Amino acid sequence: MASVNEPLYPIAVLIDELKNDDIQIRLNSIRKLSTIARALGEERTRTELIPFLGENNDDDDEVLLAVAEELGAFIPYVGGIEHADVLLPPLETLCTVEETCVREKAVESLGKIGAQMREKEMLEYFIPLVKRLAAGEWFTARVSSCSLLHIAFPHAPETIKTELRTLYGQLCQDDMPMVRRAAATNLGNFAATVEAAYLKTNIMSIFEGLAHDDQDSVRLLSVEGCVALGKLLEPQDCVAHILPVIAKFSQDKSWRVRYVVADHLYELCEVVGPESTRSDLVPAYVWLLHDNEAEVRIAAAGNVTKFCQLLNPELAIQHIVPCLKDLSTDSSQYVRSALASVVMGMAPLLGKEVTIEQLLPIFLSLLKDECPDVRLNIISKLGQVNQVIGIDVLSQSLLPAVVELAEDRHWRVRLAIIEHIPLLASQLGVGFFYDKLGPLCVQWLKDKVYSIRDAAANNVKRLAEEFGPEWAMQHIIPQVLDMINDPHYLNRMTVLQAISLLGPVLGSEITCSKLLPLVITASKDRVPNIKFNVAKVLQSFAPVVDHTVLEQTIRPCLVDLSEDPDVDVRFFASQALQCSNEIMVSS
Repeated sequence: MASVNEPLYPIAVLIDELKNDDIQIRLNSIRKLSTIARALGEERTRTELIPFLGENNDDDDEVLLAVAEELGAFIPYVGGIEHADVLLPPLETLCTVEETCVREKAVESLGKIGAQMREKEMLEYFIPLVKRLAAGEWFTARVSSCSLLHIAFPHAPETIKTELRTLYGQLCQDDMPMVRRAAATNLGNFAATVEAAYLKTNIMSIFEGLAHDDQDSVRLLSVEGCVALGKLLEPQDCVAHILPVIAKFSQDKSWRVRYVVADHLYELCEVVGPESTRSDLVPAYVWLLHDNEAEVRIAAAGNVTKFCQLLNPELAIQHIVPCLKDLSTDSSQYVRSALASVVMGMAPLLGKEVTIEQLLPIFLSLLKDECPDVRLNIISKLGQVNQVIGIDVLSQSLLPAVVELAEDRHWRVRLAIIEHIPLLASQLGVGFFYDKLGPLCVQWLKDKVYSIRDAAANNVKRLAEEFGPEWAMQHIIPQVLDMINDPHYLNRMTVLQAISLLGPVLGSEITCSKLLPLVITASKDRVPNIKFNVAKVLQSFAPVVDHTVLEQTIRPCLVDLSEDPDVDVRFFASQALQCSNEIMVSS
């Protein structure tokens, strides 16, 4: 067999594999390029392997994508950065293919290489490549050039910088919308490299042209450009150049443009500053909140709290709160859901009085919404309101709705209530909590849905941690332990899970006196699932109890279970016995 060091072996193998009809074989050969390059050495990689890849006419996009990705990390294999220029021709070719993901990967690899090249090589090889792409006959080349101009620009002499600025302006006015979209997407990157003297003139002129483009797909990308350019401009220039564009876009004829404005509104407001936001963008935002397209209202509603953080309470009460009332009864459940996910955050901004008078009816309306997602979103933020309105108002107005939701027919809503029970418990206090929500904690242990029963078992443990072992033994544990005789084996299993979680919280004394006897009794259950869960519980008790109890009570029960006819019961009992042995030995 030939050695890999014999003259054309790697290239010959690569040629054969790349001609194979099996796409996976061709892909695998490309993934081995670095291995082949190491075998060839740096000089032969430059003179044989890279030219071969440049001439490879594979038309499968997956193979081309793999080549583009591999070449981006190939500088060490061609002899270092001084020889990086040999990687540019095959990548330039890949920048012109039709498949978008291939072009993007080729551009990414060119960017990695260009970022490492020295100024001389940039001027000699990289900048001419970018200029060729920008003047390419096929639109794909021009699209690729838009993502590379900002890498080439800083290294160019002044005369070429002028040419590159002109090139970018031409790309922004290209006949093909795809090119203009690429130019709009990369305008912020290019602007960041341009000298300050040209930013307010040349770049802003380009930006205004894109903002008035007849294609909505170009205009919506200009919205994101507002944010990028705004960070580069002085505050007064933002107000002069960016603010009018934002206001215009908020009433654009295309709902997609208005959607992007609504979605990026907070970032846009940060760019123009709080004063301009209060004086000029409040009407634009109100317009978006009342937009005739649900998608726009969804994006606007999702930003309502963040937007109001930039306003004073008076402006928010006057202009925004009335919109919230309309949105809470919006015909689209997705609008109501977006509002429900953030509206609770308005309470700390507006204060107790306004929250009780104007926001509380909105909260109640959303808590009783017919859509479960709306109810879920409002439940998850209850803590924000309690800090503002206090426990008395919460218990009188919102808590009855919460109790009603605890028995909601949608199990995810019930689950959300359970997850917030410990928070409500800490806020309501011991007595009030038990009177209002205590019975539900036991009721959930018998739910038909496993996720609810599982969460309920964890909830009992968290309540015991919150209020202490004595409270738990007095109010929760007796009802939980009574369920060990429940006729349904699933409920008995849930009790065992709760007991397992409670043992470490309640401590050795209560575990041995109250919990352990019930577990030992349950080991005689007729259902194998109960018995192997008993073994798991006894294993969890082993580190909690003292050695006498472990030796005289737990181990004998496990020995009996290890001889059970059921294979699963024997397995878990043996596992628990082994654990108890390790505890005994380690002590």
